[in-house]
Amino acid sequence: MFKSLREKLKNWTEKISKAKEKEVEEEEIEEVQEEVREKKKEKPVKKEKKQKEKKQGKESETKKEPDIYEELKLKSEKIPEEAPSKFNAGTESFETDFEAVKEKAEEKPEKKKEHHGFFSKVSKVRISEKEFEVYKEELEMLLLENNVAFEVSDEIIKELKERVVNKDLLKKEVESEIKYTLGDIIREILIDPFKITEKINQKEKEPFVILFFGINGSGKTTTIAKIAEYLKEKHITSVLAAGDTFRAASIEQLKKHGEKIGVRVISHEYGSDPAAVGFDAISYAKKNKIKCVLIDTAGRMHTEKNLIKEMEKVDRVCNPDLKIFVGESITGNDATEQAKTFNSQIGLDGIVLTKADIDEKGGTALSVGYVTKKPILFLGTGQEYSKIEPFDKNKFIEKLGLE
Repeated sequence: MFKSLREKLKNWTEKISKAKEKEVEEEEIEEVQEEVREKKKEKPVKKEKKQKEKKQGKESETKKEPDIYEELKLKSEKIPEEAPSKFNAGTESFETDFEAVKEKAEEKPEKKKEHHGFFSKVSKVRISEKEFEVYKEELEMLLLENNVAFEVSDEIIKELKERVVNKDLLKKEVESEIKYTLGDIIREILIDPFKITEKINQKEKEPFVILFFGINGSGKTTTIAKIAEYLKEKHITSVLAAGDTFRAASIEQLKKHGEKIGVRVISHEYGSDPAAVGFDAISYAKKNKIKCVLIDTAGRMHTEKNLIKEMEKVDRVCNPDLKIFVGESITGNDATEQAKTFNSQIGLDGIVLTKADIDEKGGTALSVGYVTKKPILFLGTGQEYSKIEPFDKNKFIEKLGLE
């Protein structure tokens, strides 16, 4: 899942990191070489100085240095008898103090070790604006290639530039810093999803009504059955409304799903008013104390004005608590445009993306979430009814390798 985008983002961040490491290493090597050149210049001077010091040392050898022990002893003899008691305050004896002074005087001061060399300091680097512009083009291309809409990629790049350009970064942490920054930006773009089960349980007056939108082939009808099964596992009863009265075999398809999961399906004849089907399903739920109504709708192309008008009517008559768009994650920009249209015309509350298990790119989730400013609630990850999982943006970022 999302393998393509994950690998390309990894390669991109590695490329920047290696380039900056190489740049710093070259600078440090040059610094060391310069240091060596400077030392070579100073060498003759040092040699001359050593010879002078040696000569002076020979001359001083003839003069006997005073013995510190003898000097201290002579001084001690001049101290009156009453003095030791004052001198020895807090000590055992004058001799002990004398020995301590002698030892202290004979001690040689330790030289502080100085560390030099290639690894003697922590190197910091900066990505300049000019460098970022070079890398920016590559990042933009890889995002667009992986189903990230242009406006979304533009926002990501703009934010990344603000957060990493001309900032001090540790040489060995350039790659991880950029990855974490990208992860934070994506985390901010994606809206935190709410839990459907909590919303259903919070509603005092039953039933809770959910209206589903999406074009044919997106997996909308199967997704409705999966959510009904998901609610059943959470001990929430539901009824399905076969509101797609336009597509051939759509009613039979929903009835088949209902039989398999043990959930009732309310339907009318083909060509019937979808709003009427939804209304009947809500009435059935009220009568039978069923908590939730899931309404399927027609999935003709989202650009058809008649379809949008039909959806608007269902919305008015059924007054849903939630309006959810179902789109294929593998269709990229198409799914983004569909979600944008439904959101602007009818208004959405959440999104379900199907076929996420075969989505190598992963950009659709980013795009749909950004353009609608609505949360992704579920990901469809297979054909079985259990293959649906609540969306977790932290797990999504982890799968992109940006944790």
